[in-house]
Amino acid sequence: MENLAETKLAAHVTALQLAPLAQTTRDRLAQALLDWFTAGWSASPMPLAATMRTLAQDCTPGEGHAAVFGGCGMAAPGAAFANAAIAHLREIDDAHRAAMLHPGVIAISPVLALAAGRGLSQRRVADAIVAGYEVSLRVGEALGPRHAASFHATATAGAVGAAAAAGVALGLTTKQLHHAMGIGATQAAGLWQLVDDDAHESKSLHPAFAVRNGIHAAFAARAGLPGARAFMTGTRGLYALLAGDGPLEALDGDLDAPERINTATIKAWPCCAQLFTPMDATRALMDAHAFMPEDITSVEVAIFPHALKIAGVIWPTKPAETCFSLRYLLATLLLKGNVGIEEMETPELGSPTLLALANRIQVTTNDDFQLAFPHKRPARVTIALRDGRRVSALRELRRGDPEDPFDWAALQSRMRAFAPAMDDATASRIAGWCAGFADAGRDQASCTVAPALFGAAVQR
Repeated sequence: MENLAETKLAAHVTALQLAPLAQTTRDRLAQALLDWFTAGWSASPMPLAATMRTLAQDCTPGEGHAAVFGGCGMAAPGAAFANAAIAHLREIDDAHRAAMLHPGVIAISPVLALAAGRGLSQRRVADAIVAGYEVSLRVGEALGPRHAASFHATATAGAVGAAAAAGVALGLTTKQLHHAMGIGATQAAGLWQLVDDDAHESKSLHPAFAVRNGIHAAFAARAGLPGARAFMTGTRGLYALLAGDGPLEALDGDLDAPERINTATIKAWPCCAQLFTPMDATRALMDAHAFMPEDITSVEVAIFPHALKIAGVIWPTKPAETCFSLRYLLATLLLKGNVGIEEMETPELGSPTLLALANRIQVTTNDDFQLAFPHKRPARVTIALRDGRRVSALRELRRGDPEDPFDWAALQSRMRAFAPAMDDATASRIAGWCAGFADAGRDQASCTVAPALFGAAVQR
């Protein structure tokens, strides 16, 4: 057997399926699933979600067993495509500091689509989702910050992770799994140029195409087609060609560590995760000093430079840009006391009061903060008040990071806040279904993915 890091990674994914799942990993999986359903339900009524459903149907015609958020059942590749796109629209799906990608849409979307009508055991579904997290996050960490500055790692590393998730769901051997990841890697693509060209509405296509390509890669490997074996480390592999500069040992190092799913971040704000630390810092200042918007004379924000490469919209011109505008987000938070779904979907971009406050916000970058990236996301917010006070807060980690996690009750409250179309009965049903993955006694039960969990009635 070749002594490739990729070979070791494939063997590691197989070994995880043969070992007991730690209770902490089971609990975290249940949280990840609840987060994914929250993201999908939250975005399901959006016009863009309808566009994604139509696109998925056009590209994968016909009905199928796999449920789609707010829509009709489709074949697995189409459903996975649609759900990955829809669950990413609101920017509230989970994230990861070191890998700089959104792992849940990559890992969960293909597995639940493939599970529909296939009689997969709950343990098989759990293993497949854990594999998607494990591979996408290890590949993303290895590719590193230079890669993430030009490429959307959810699309690049995500294609490999989706192939691993789909491959485990389909029961591939270790060798086939390696081929599936190699085939997925050849389809890895996702340019940040779409942000520079104001094409924010198409950003959700990145995870959608990654998931579609990952599923196709797994089926191709099952059919006997070979993939690039050194898909990361080869002379014409991802690392060499896509500006990799992260630690390659992330691929196959520290294999005894807890599964990577335990290191993901569940997002506290409905916006780009690059902007969370200044949001958290501002919220802390508001709570500590109880000032009013009219008391503010200026707001100074110092942030790590990478944040503005992804989320550098000075002022939004349309709702799709609000997630990426720090001035809009902070002005809204300071004026309204919160930033919720309504503020992202129907922003009052021309409000004189909001614009006046936004004009008092100055955003600069701090090169020293960049040195801590990506393992920390430092930002300092300093607010000058009319009474002469200057209050300041530094935040390096985000609410929802592994060091500051949500508990189960808080996640359920978050779901209701981010998905107001959901009724009590549906919320209870989804929470109960997700919580079942924390119960080892249900491992051998058939994993039934009921269409009702996806809210077909929400379609608008």
